[in-house]
Amino acid sequence: MYLRFSFLLILIIIFSIPAYSADSTQSAPPITAINIHLLGPERVGNQPPVLAPVDNPQTAAKILLGKKLYFDTRLSKDNTISCASCHSPALGWSDAGPTSTGIDNQKGGRRAPPVSNSAYSPLQFWDGRAPSLEEQAKGPVANPIEMGNTHEVMIRSLNDIPGYVEEFKAVFGTTPVTVDQVAQAIAAYERTIVTTDSPFDRYVRGNDDALTPLEKKGLEIFNGKGHCTACHWGSNFSDGRFHNLGVKPAAGEKPDEGRYAVTKNANDMGAFKTPTVRDAAARPPYMHNGTEKTLEDVMALYHRGGGDDDDNLDPLMVPLGLSQKEVKALVAFVKRAMTSLNSSVANEQPIPKSQLPE
Repeated sequence: MYLRFSFLLILIIIFSIPAYSADSTQSAPPITAINIHLLGPERVGNQPPVLAPVDNPQTAAKILLGKKLYFDTRLSKDNTISCASCHSPALGWSDAGPTSTGIDNQKGGRRAPPVSNSAYSPLQFWDGRAPSLEEQAKGPVANPIEMGNTHEVMIRSLNDIPGYVEEFKAVFGTTPVTVDQVAQAIAAYERTIVTTDSPFDRYVRGNDDALTPLEKKGLEIFNGKGHCTACHWGSNFSDGRFHNLGVKPAAGEKPDEGRYAVTKNANDMGAFKTPTVRDAAARPPYMHNGTEKTLEDVMALYHRGGGDDDDNLDPLMVPLGLSQKEVKALVAFVKRAMTSLNSSVANEQPIPKSQLPE
């Protein structure tokens, strides 16, 4: 009996081991109704509900207040820059780059990462220096290149606007307005900016016609030979981690330390957070400094295995050996299949100045 059980166990183990081929030209297995839900290290599919922190629960009034603050330029030093100036709904919740522009037309060293789906990221900013959306919301206001204000002056300005004082009291139950309240309201609004619908999502839900044959091929490559799910996995198509892709600095710029500036770990030198692939077509140029102008340029960087001269290149960056047709299919998948169709996010309209609190 024991020998029979052992023999059966060995057979199960043998037939459970996936077969691999040394032939690098072998195509990725076709996506089927069964394995579509098993892409990458984590299940890839529709976005799960956003979880708000216990100390900042979502309410309709708080979300509306946060939206008003998000589009209000009065939070900046010279009343010209709002959160939406660098994270515009019309530009994939980012900007036109290559790096962001703040007060007095100052240029930052990095482009604005998208606000959309940032609720799923455990760390914020390209270098992960903020542990929450609330902490992230505090940063740009006091950054001398971005909004150029101070928290003290911003709070004084808001407390001088009766309409805001009334709304903050209704939401938080106290006065005067505080920095933490401003950050909590903006974060509450940002947690509603979630891309929950795209041709890919519809395909995952069972609509086989949601993707074209070329896009289906691109999805197979994304999940297989293209090596994309090494970093772009999960429902948000991002591991939330930090990688050095060998991206060169823009002309005349010094190399950016990236995550190293936060951790002081030599392994993090030049590493930046993986952005979501969702809505990538809406926000060129690409990379933290906007040096890759098009999705085709991005694919070329990955295809050759990253930058050529970076000593700290992430070991996940390897030459892909894709054909021109395979690259075309991969670009097609990212361009349309990953673009959100839910109008509440894709077509979000700014709040006019005339409707902001006075």
